[in-house]
Amino acid sequence: MIRPGCIWHPIPLRALPALTDIRYERTADGIAKMTICRPSVRNAFRPQTLRELEHALMHARDTPSIRLVILTGEGTLAFCSGGDQSARGHGGYVGHDGIPRLAVLDLHIMMRRLPKVVIAMVAGYAVGGGHILHLVCDLTVAAENAVFGQTGPKVGSFDGGYGSSYLARIVGQKKAREIWFLCRQYSAEEARAMGLVNTVVPLEELEVETVKWARQVLEKSPTAIACIKAAMNADGDGHAGLSQLAGEATRMFYQSEEGKEGKKAFLEKRKPQFVPYVQETLRPTPPTVMTAGVVEEETRRRAKL
Repeated sequence: MIRPGCIWHPIPLRALPALTDIRYERTADGIAKMTICRPSVRNAFRPQTLRELEHALMHARDTPSIRLVILTGEGTLAFCSGGDQSARGHGGYVGHDGIPRLAVLDLHIMMRRLPKVVIAMVAGYAVGGGHILHLVCDLTVAAENAVFGQTGPKVGSFDGGYGSSYLARIVGQKKAREIWFLCRQYSAEEARAMGLVNTVVPLEELEVETVKWARQVLEKSPTAIACIKAAMNADGDGHAGLSQLAGEATRMFYQSEEGKEGKKAFLEKRKPQFVPYVQETLRPTPPTVMTAGVVEEETRRRAKL
C-alpha cells in the first residue's frame, strides 16, 4: 500500500468534462498529479488516454499556480506498460475516429517542452512505451518493486526517437542496445545504477518521497528551472530544442523594461528610446596599458611567490 503524500484536489478540464482514462489532481501548493487509470491492462495507454494527458499537460502549462507535474499509474503493479495492443491498428493506435496514429510521440514533445518539472512516480512495471514515458520525465522516483525495460521487438514495435537516442545518452550505446535487442527487464536498483532513475524507496513511501522531491523543486526559482530544463533539452533536441531555449529567453526579455519600451513605443507611434538600457558589459573594455613601471612592479610581485 502506498501511503498518501499529501491532500489531492480534483482538477476539472473544460475541454474534457469527463475523464475516463486518467485522474487529474493538484495540491494547494502547486503540484499537479496525472494518474493513468487503466489497471486492468497494467495502465497501458490508448488514444483516449493520450488525449486526456495532452489536455491535462496543456492545462498545467497554462496555469501559473501549477508549478510541477507528477506522472504515475493507478495501483502498485504498474506505472505504465506501454501502448494497448488491442487498440493497435494497421498503421498506429486507433481511436474513436477510426484514424490510426502514434500520438504518444506528440506527448513526449509536450512533456519535454513543458517549462515545468515532470517527475515520474514509478511503482511496478514501466516497460515498453511506459518505460519511454518515465524516460522523458525530468526526474524519476521509483519504488523497490519497480521494473524497467523495453518490449517493442517482442511485439513488432520500436521507438526510434527518445526511446532509443535519448536512452543511449543516459545509459550509453552498448547498454541501450542490450536493453532493446534483448528486451530484458531490470530492477529498480539496476535502473538506478544505470542512471535511469534518481532514487529508489520502499513502496509505501513512494508518494511521500516524490512529494518531498517536488516541494524541494518548488523552493527554487521557476524561471531558472524553466531555462535550465530548456538548456538541457537543447543539447539533444536540435533546432527545436534551441528554439525552446530561445523562447524562454524571449519570455524573460518581454518582462524587462527594455522589452516593454519597444512595445510601448510601437503602440505610441514613436521612436523607441533604447539608449538607457545599454549595459556596461556590452561596451568595449579599453585595453590594459602595461607601462614600464607596471611591468617592473608585476615582476617583483611574482618573484616573491
